[in-house]
Amino acid sequence: MDFERPIVTVDIVLLTLREGALHAGLAQRDKAPALGAWTLPGGWVHTDTDQDADDAAARILREKAGLVSPYLEQLRTFSGMHRDSRGWSLSVSYYAVVPTDVEVSAGSGAAQGERFRWAAVDSLRSLPFDHAQILKTAVERVRSKTLYSSLPVHLMPAEFTLGELQRTYEQVLGAELDKRGFRRRIDELDVIEEIPGAFTSGGSHRPAQLFRKKAHAPALKTVQSNLPVG
Repeated sequence: MDFERPIVTVDIVLLTLREGALHAGLAQRDKAPALGAWTLPGGWVHTDTDQDADDAAARILREKAGLVSPYLEQLRTFSGMHRDSRGWSLSVSYYAVVPTDVEVSAGSGAAQGERFRWAAVDSLRSLPFDHAQILKTAVERVRSKTLYSSLPVHLMPAEFTLGELQRTYEQVLGAELDKRGFRRRIDELDVIEEIPGAFTSGGSHRPAQLFRKKAHAPALKTVQSNLPVG
């Protein structure tokens, strides 16, 4: 018995901080529909090699941006008969974050910036398909999780100060945080550690202790209460 088969894809909202604001990675389409348009990185599920949707998402990130994200999570499924002109389609969407100093080094021209770029999320008013809705949903999820989890730690470079980590939380949230309350929260999450003997140098301020992610910390640590924001 024959069954109708929907178009099944995986789309990824790849987020980082640039110039103090959340940016999303966009890939330029090389085929119709929306030929030449900038969209969220995505692709077909390869049923012969992808073990599951998570495997497909990780593969697509490698292919489209040359990246392995320290945090990749399924967002939700978007589906319907009108989201793709080719037919009834289903997209398993994901969101991922990468450190602020990450470099794109994919093939197919992406290493030269020809088919991949970053764009501030608040500047993206429209995208092909329903990618604007997927992006909006992912940004809301990330900002919500920032209030009660260690998620923004994955946006940090290898070494950072507590002040830099607090600014990262604030830039994701778009709000200021109380310094004392923030540091209590970081202690509670227990996912970073001091780098012995490592301090910032130069400038007019006192050297600040440098920190790093704990090697064996879980990918995401949560607490029950939200950070108070001003």
